[in-house]
This record gives sequence, structure tokens and C-alpha cells, in this order.
Amino acid sequence: MPKTPPNLTGPQIREQFLNFYAQRQHRILPSASLVPEDPTVLLTIAGMLPFKPIFLGQRPAPCDRATTSQKCIRTNDIENVGRTARHHTFFEMLGNFSFGDYFKKEAIAWAWELSTEVFNLPPERLIPSVFREDDEAFAIWRDEIGIPEHRIQRMDEADNFWVSGPTGPCGPCSEIYYDFHPEQGDAVIDLEDDTRFIEFYNLVFMQYNRDSDGNLTPLAKQNIDTGLGLERMAQILQKVPNNYETDLILPIIQTAAQVAGLDYFKANETTQVSLKVIGDHVRAVVHMISDGITASNTDRGYVLRRLIRRVVRHGRLIGIEGAFMNRVAEAAIALAESAYPQVRERQGVIFAELEREEAQFLKTLSRGEKLVAEILAQNPTQITGSEAFTLYDTYGFPLELTEEIATEQGITVDIAGFEAEMAQQRDRARASHTTIDLTIQASLDQLAQALHPTEFSGYSQLQAPAEVVALLQAGKTIATASPGDTVQILLDTTPFYGESGGQIGDRGYLNGEDSLIAISDVQREGGMFIHYGQVERGMVKVGDRLTATIDRTCRRRVQANHSATHLLQAALKLIVDPTIGQAGSLVDFERLRFDFNLNRAVTKTELEQIEAQINQWITEAHPAEVEVMPIAAAKAKGAVAMFGEKYGDEVRVIDFPGVSMELCGGTHVSNTAEIGAFKIISETGISAGVRRIEAVAGPAILDYLAVRDRVVRELGDRFKAQPEEVVERVDKLQTDLKAAQKELEALKGELAILKSDQLITEAETVGEFRLLVAHLGDLDPKSLQTAAERLQQKLGESAVVLASTPEPDKVSLVAAFSPAIYQGKKLQAGKFIGGIAKLCGGGGGGRPNLAQAGGRDASQLPAALAAAKAQLLAALTS
Repeated sequence: MPKTPPNLTGPQIREQFLNFYAQRQHRILPSASLVPEDPTVLLTIAGMLPFKPIFLGQRPAPCDRATTSQKCIRTNDIENVGRTARHHTFFEMLGNFSFGDYFKKEAIAWAWELSTEVFNLPPERLIPSVFREDDEAFAIWRDEIGIPEHRIQRMDEADNFWVSGPTGPCGPCSEIYYDFHPEQGDAVIDLEDDTRFIEFYNLVFMQYNRDSDGNLTPLAKQNIDTGLGLERMAQILQKVPNNYETDLILPIIQTAAQVAGLDYFKANETTQVSLKVIGDHVRAVVHMISDGITASNTDRGYVLRRLIRRVVRHGRLIGIEGAFMNRVAEAAIALAESAYPQVRERQGVIFAELEREEAQFLKTLSRGEKLVAEILAQNPTQITGSEAFTLYDTYGFPLELTEEIATEQGITVDIAGFEAEMAQQRDRARASHTTIDLTIQASLDQLAQALHPTEFSGYSQLQAPAEVVALLQAGKTIATASPGDTVQILLDTTPFYGESGGQIGDRGYLNGEDSLIAISDVQREGGMFIHYGQVERGMVKVGDRLTATIDRTCRRRVQANHSATHLLQAALKLIVDPTIGQAGSLVDFERLRFDFNLNRAVTKTELEQIEAQINQWITEAHPAEVEVMPIAAAKAKGAVAMFGEKYGDEVRVIDFPGVSMELCGGTHVSNTAEIGAFKIISETGISAGVRRIEAVAGPAILDYLAVRDRVVRELGDRFKAQPEEVVERVDKLQTDLKAAQKELEALKGELAILKSDQLITEAETVGEFRLLVAHLGDLDPKSLQTAAERLQQKLGESAVVLASTPEPDKVSLVAAFSPAIYQGKKLQAGKFIGGIAKLCGGGGGGRPNLAQAGGRDASQLPAALAAAKAQLLAALTS
């Protein structure tokens, strides 16, 4: 009797997959963050990415066998989202991994057993593929599994050979495809036909190392890396036509449809595409924000912002007016929270980020759509690069949205022209660049494979004997170093703390019998501690026995600041918001910096309460209890982990009982009383939804107060006032200054009127219009606008363009057009003056009747005014 696949829910598929491999001695590991450890990748794009350092031999494996359900984000096919059955930005990859344990035979047998015995897929519907040269895998499928030869598809390297890069571990793949239409027979099996076949399981056999010449040599340890798409398996088992109509996404889509007053299944194809985009993207942004990503104009922050903007625009396309994202996000959170509870825990952060970005973009979208509509009203065949750049640069309208709108109207965008405009802007704004020398990193990578990790003894020792195991200079390994040489030194053991977790590295000295090296910094690279220093005396060579001594004063200062940072987080949670999470930190010898998620500023009163609370904890002399324990036990005790930080199975817990308990590898005081005192320096916003507090603690407070005391005394001397009278004197000066500024502005306005009245006689008559283009010296921009408006009103049907140079290298331009100009002649002030400003290295725009712009190259102003006059004459006489 033919097999009938069970109609499993998405969570059931996930659970059965993980349990299947757990029963085969695989450790179930949690999903890694969407923010990867790998600095070469913006987002976690595959289930194997968290294990890449293990496969590359850079880190030991936590176990021989593992299985995961990994969150992933990919945006390379973003234009296909909603238009095909299975393209997504966010998806879950179910995987089983072997780190030098089992290999092809077991991986293939288990994949087949899972597919046919657990998910009950009919064998006659499954087609395996292998790399064309992988006779071993072919034989396993044929002889062990029993698949007829003609159904095993040999594929080219592009499809079935995995590589980690130009060099390194690599190997052939074997995939399993599901056949939606077996009635078409085996005569022609075209796995590229995605209307018939869907690849749902990919087995990677990592068995070779590829060198720079392309030569393959067998790896000492062969690995298995697999991936089964959860959404794809859900489509198969739930018997729906596409991934979007599975229970993993459809509830989100239906929530969006409800907001729009629509029925998804009755909607037309265009509307369904928009609803699918919303469903997919909302799922993605919920998990991205949950993993600590905030919207920005760079890197992964821009990916988040782009996805949010696409959701908002597709909402508009299906008739949703106003904000709606949080209603749809709630549906995504409800679907995810059982497997990923942190999305519910960070619900407040997610809603705040979405609300802020949505409100901001709704304004941009409304303005940008009107401008695009004006361009399209002229029936162009293409939106020019200049127009697209003005939309982007002046109005913040993203290029990809301009492209989407243009595509919907059947026209194109001049991307090359846009890029040329962008390149010119970069040239104008080009500043100094920092070059990073990667040769040191390359040498360290080689050393990491040859050396043992550095043993750190700095928790209990401030001085320890050590052996030099490697020397580097200018990125190359060396045997010896001489006085004056700047070097990087690797020791077998060290008391020096290497920078990590926000705490900077220790300073100190390395002493030999006849040598002395001053250490200014210590960095960690994997398990190695790199001591950056300069040889002050004697020769240093590999194999030398030295005494490593840290600077005790610096260590005490950094300990006070680090422990104070823990107290600061506890106080923020207690006084401001218990859901506050750390978004970054820096602890050095002079001060501390703590970044945290909050969608508003911390009030002055709250800051005073925080400071008072921390100083109270300090005076209460809470002892520090330090313990190393399994991470599960630490979390069960309530220890706070830095969000997005990567922890091992064993963690170090710093506990000030009743006050703060955190996972932390840094150095700390043994009692809060050792901190001495705590003082907040500033509280600011550093990005959307992220705030920063800077503070000082311990001995650093004396330095901070000394500077402030000197400033107050100097101000008192200048104002001839006591310290307590300085604020009153400053208030009076500010009041007097504001009054003088108002008087000056009034005088400038009167001057602008006088100057403009004198220009009336210089206006030219062009047919039925008056034309005036003039330079008004160093008039400020506001007064220049007043003059332009006044002149246009006095001249009647006219075009007025005025310019000034309020500063030596600054140009101000204003265009004021009467209705007969911008309506009758279709000449808009904003667009016109923006083009003129570009001649002066600037830009700008505004309303059709009145617009202002600026530039940075005053030397081009005469030519720009001449161009403005020539263009206006041509337009008014046409």
C-alpha cells in the first residue's frame, strides 16, 4: 500500500528531526544568532556557518555529532520573494553534523530513513543527486539504499560540490529531491524543473583540502554537514502549493490581509505577492531585531531597514494606510516563541524598533511617491540617474524602491547614471581612510594551527613565568627582536588579560635576565593572547623564559570600571526598565561605556537615581562570588548574559549577591567597596533604539573631578564669581546673547528688503515674464529666501534666482517662481535650483514655487548663475 506522508505542523517537523538525530547520539545545540561570529559574513546565511571554525580547524568541536535548527537570513534573491513558491529572506535550516565521526554511508542511510520512515515520504517520489565524480556516494545510493541507477542523478561541480572558499575544506554533495508529479515518469528527470521537483535535503561530504593551485588532498578528519529546509518539508507534508501557505508563514499573511480588509485566498495574484512579501519580511525582521540588530544605513542594519521599508510599501500597495507592522509582528512572535522564546522576551524592543522605523519611512514614502509620480507624469521611458539620485540623496528615498515603482510602470532606472552621481558625491565627501594590515592575521592563522592555546592565569596571578613561543614583526614571524623593535609576542601562559567582552587588554612588562619588553596592549585571536610591545633592553628570542608582570594600578582601575558596569546594568533594569539589554560596552583604565536597548532617553531624575543606587551598593560592600559552571545552570540561577555574545558549555559567573549576577570572563573587584565611587558623565543616543551611558569609577573619578574643579575655578575667575554663582552668570549671558541675535536677525531682514528693492530695476523682461538672477554678497540663507520671495511678489509673473556666499566656502541659492512659471511652463523651483546647486558641489530642493539649495564650491558660483540665467531664458522663450 502506498505511503501517505503525515500532515505535520512546522514545530512537529522541527521536533521530529532533532529527536531523530538525538536518538543517534547527536547533541541538540541551540540556534546561533543571526549575527555571526564570522566577520566576513553580515548575517548567518546557512546552518553550517556557526560550525565553520570547526570545519576549518580553528576551534575544537564541542562534540562528535550535533544537530540544530538554525535561523538563517539571505537577501540575494529578495526580488523573488513572494513571486516563487519557495524563496525567502528568513528560513530555518535543520541540520545534522559529524566532526570527524561518521561519514557518507551513515549520512545517506539516516537521511533516507528520516525521509521515508519518519516523514513517510514515498520512495518512488524521491530522487537523489550526487557529484558526477563521486562514485562512492553513487554506489551507496544504488547498493545500500536500493535506488535504481537511472534515478540517481550525477550533477556538475557548480551544483554538487561544496567549497568554503578558494582554498580550504571542501567536498562533494548529495541532494534529495521530492517529485510533485511522479506520473510524468522517469524517462526525463530534469531537477532544474522547480514546478515538478524541490530539493529538500543536502548532504555535504567534507573530505578534501583544496590548495591555492586547486589540488585536492584528503582531510585527516572527514566531516558531514547537512541541511534540510524546514519550510520546504512543511510544504511537502502539509500538501500546499507553496511555502507561504504552510503554518509557518500563513498566519502572518492572514493577519496582514485582515488589517487590509482582504481575503488572501480570494485576492488577485499581485495582491497575494504583496501579502507574501509582508509575511516573509515581517518574520525576518522580528528575528533580526530579537538578535540585537537595529536599523541603520550600513551593513546588517541596512538589510533590516530595507526589509522594513519593503513591508511598509507593500502594505501601501494593498491599501493599508498608516502604521500596521506591530499587529503583523505579533503574529510572527506568537509563531516563533515556542522554539525561540527570546522573541517574546524582547517583544518591547521589537515593537519599538518597528514603530520608529515605520513612522519614519511612512513620511519618506509619502513624499517620495509624490516626487516619483511627478516624474512619471512626464511619461518618460526611463527615470534618469540624476532623478534617482536626487530622490535618494535629498529625500531619502531608496534606490530599490524607485526601481520597484519603475518596474511596475514598465520603465527602467538609469542605474549607471545613479552610480556616477553617487561616485561624484563620494569624491566630494572623501575623507581619510584607515588601511588595515591583514598580514598579521594571516600569520596568526598559521600559528594557531601549530601552537596550543595560551593558558591564562590572570584571575589569580599578577605575575607569572612564561616562555616565548612565537614572535611577530610587521606581520611576519621572526626568531629574535632587538632594542627598539615593536613586536607581537605569544607566550605559553600569561597573567595578562587579552581584550574581550568589552574590557581592554592589560599593560605591563616582560622581563628576562638581560631583556625588558614594555607591553602596551594584549589582544585575543581565538585561543591565543598576542602581547603588543616594544623591546626596551636586550635581545628577545623564541624559547626565552621571561617573567610576565602586569601593571597593578591599571588592573585595579579596569576592575573598578568593569564591576561598576555590572552594577550599572542592574540599576538600569531596576530603575528604568527590567527588559533593558546590553548592546555593547567598553571598559578601560579611564572610564566605562555601556550601550543598551531603550527607545527613549533616560531622564535626568532617573540618572540621578541610578547614580545614587550604585553608590549605595558600593558603600554596602557586597562581596563578589565567582564560580565556573555549566551554562544551563548559570541561566537557571538567573545570570544575565550579554545578548548576542557567544558562550561555551562552561561559563564564568560574577555574582554580587542581591545586586547583580552576570556571565563574564573579565576581571573584577573582590568587593563593591573596592570600587570607591561611581559618577555618570553622559547619556546619549547612538542609533535608533540604542542609548549610551559613559561613566567613571574608582581612582579614575579623582582624575575626572580634578579636571572639572579646574574648569569651575577658571570660570569663577573669569566671571569674578563664586563657583555656585557661575550658572547664574552663564544664564544671563545666554539671555543677552539671544536678545542680540534677535536684533541682528531683524537688522538682516531689513537689509535684505533694502537690497531686494534695489534689484527690481535690474529685472529683465522676457516676453510676458520678468527674470532676475543676482548675487547678494554674504547674505545669510534665511534673509536670502526673504529677499527672493519679496522680489517675486513685486515682479508678478516672474522667475527669481538669488545667490549669496554667507561663508568663504559656502554657497546659498534660492529660486522663487510664480504660478505661470511652475504651472504654465512646467518649471519647478525645487528641481531647477537643485541642478544649479550641483554646479557648486551641492544640492537641494523644495516646493515648485520656492526652493533653497546650497553648495561647497564658491569659485563655481559665477558659472552657476550664468547657467541659471541661460536655462531660464531658454525655458521662458520656448
